Amino acid sequence: MVKLGNNCNIDKSAILGYKPNRKITSDKLIIGNKAIVRTGTVIYLGSVIGNNFETGHNVVIREENTIGNNLNIWNNSTIDYGCKIGSNVKIHCNCYIAQFTSIEDSVFIAPGVIVTNDIHPGCEFFRKCMHGPAIKKGAQIGAGSIIFPFITIGEKALIGAGSVVTKDIPAESVAYGNPAKVIGSIYDLKCINKITDRPYKKKNG
Repeated sequence: MVKLGNNCNIDKSAILGYKPNRKITSDKLIIGNKAIVRTGTVIYLGSVIGNNFETGHNVVIREENTIGNNLNIWNNSTIDYGCKIGSNVKIHCNCYIAQFTSIEDSVFIAPGVIVTNDIHPGCEFFRKCMHGPAIKKGAQIGAGSIIFPFITIGEKALIGAGSVVTKDIPAESVAYGNPAKVIGSIYDLKCINKITDRPYKKKNG
């Protein structure tokens, strides 16, 4: 069963309520108000998605995901099953979010980011220990980065483009490289275009 909120705009070729091969706990797909779902998108049964949801073309969202309000997910990106995603999250083009990943509010994921969940690929017990990373509130993940399983990226952390993140990243820090290393605080960064003195500023109090 598919339940849509008010004032939704669903392109004709989009598929809502695709039935997964896996056994799922709920056969309902619930999408909130004012959704925009574009051509080629496929959304499986078993997920709950909040208001103001918007997809680009050819997006796939698998079953048993819980997604907050105002998710924007662009062309050719996939959210695999069993993820928890907060509100005001942006996932750009050509991204893969692995099963059992947690993404908190106001996270930005740039084009080509790959999130992984399997520490022992090919192991006969791999299904018992699959777990994606936890990406905390306000973190920003740079284009083309790879995020390893089980790790935590702290609140408001900034991951540089092309990084391979293999360990926990503290909150409000800047990390980049392969493997990614913490090189400082987001508050130390300066705007090279001189539009502002510093792009990230601490709030008083």
